[in-house]
Amino acid sequence: MSSSRSKVSPLTLDQQRAEFASAKFLAMPIAGTIAWAVVGAASLVLSTQITALVLFAATGSIFYLGLLVAKITGEDLLGKTRPGNLFDRLFLLSIGMACLVYAIAIPFFLIEPTSLPLTVGILTGLMWLPFSGIIQHWVGYFHAAARTVLIVAVWYLFPEYRFLSVSLVIIVIYAVTISALHRRRRVVGG
Repeated sequence: MSSSRSKVSPLTLDQQRAEFASAKFLAMPIAGTIAWAVVGAASLVLSTQITALVLFAATGSIFYLGLLVAKITGEDLLGKTRPGNLFDRLFLLSIGMACLVYAIAIPFFLIEPTSLPLTVGILTGLMWLPFSGIIQHWVGYFHAAARTVLIVAVWYLFPEYRFLSVSLVIIVIYAVTISALHRRRRVVGG
């Protein structure tokens, strides 16, 4: 079923993918870095329950923060300059998928409050897998895999500092990701 508002790109799928892949992609990881830095900082001074609320608010606002960062970086996060590009839609659906996984994180959180950084940290990082496939670059595969393995490791290794240690892992992974995306952009020619 097609909506009368949806536009169809005159480009082939390969052309649409190349058009999508030529973007910077820095706004969302910068926004994620800021959000998880807020969570980590909150964990140093607030109770687990309040830090959990900060985590919900901070991670829930990453997309909106990304829109703000995109204005600074000059990115078209919503794909307005690429009308009808299927890969912009797929990327936004991946973000939606990441939001829906809170349905897993919330019940687990209600049983074990310190599970929240583990579940949200891993589940929201899954969107990097389809992203990597779309742009045909290793960075998303690295991001999702390293983030998952390291979050599980620090969650077990530092039970008293789960919010902080998971936040630090995610921030470091984002730093590597941002660097790789920046280098990729220079190689691609932007």
